Amino acid sequence: MTTEFKYEDYVHPEWVDYNGHMNDAEYAKVFSHAVDAFMGEIGLTQEVIAEEAYTIFTLETHLCYLKEAHEGEKLSVTVQIIDHDPKRLHVIFSMFNEQQELVATSEQMLMGMDTNQGKPAPFITNVQEKINTIWSKHEHLEQPKQVGRTIGIRKK
Repeated sequence: MTTEFKYEDYVHPEWVDYNGHMNDAEYAKVFSHAVDAFMGEIGLTQEVIAEEAYTIFTLETHLCYLKEAHEGEKLSVTVQIIDHDPKRLHVIFSMFNEQQELVATSEQMLMGMDTNQGKPAPFITNVQEKINTIWSKHEHLEQPKQVGRTIGIRKK
């Protein structure tokens, strides 16, 4: 399903909207924090980012809202690498509630960036090695059904 990586948070009171559940923007916030945590997991700590002038940018994201999350509810986020190349990661983050029900997914395309030059660059060595290690565990996993979805009204 995913690596050992897990980001945890909970639905803060200020995240609850007029519908009585977590606002859609807050799902994106949780996934954004999960990306930051995942960057640390693959070796891109704040210190490395500063020393190497290298980071990761999010190029594209597709959120699927699958279940309501309510105030105080604990959330955990995992990640699965779908594909990668020397500069990019295609990943899907999955958000679960305390009952391990899938609450939302965020499919993302992430790009390695040389911050001195302000342009895409291959992953630095230690990051690429960690990605390869995770990929070796993910490359044969079944992809979640949310991967590659497009938005549109289905005609019958």
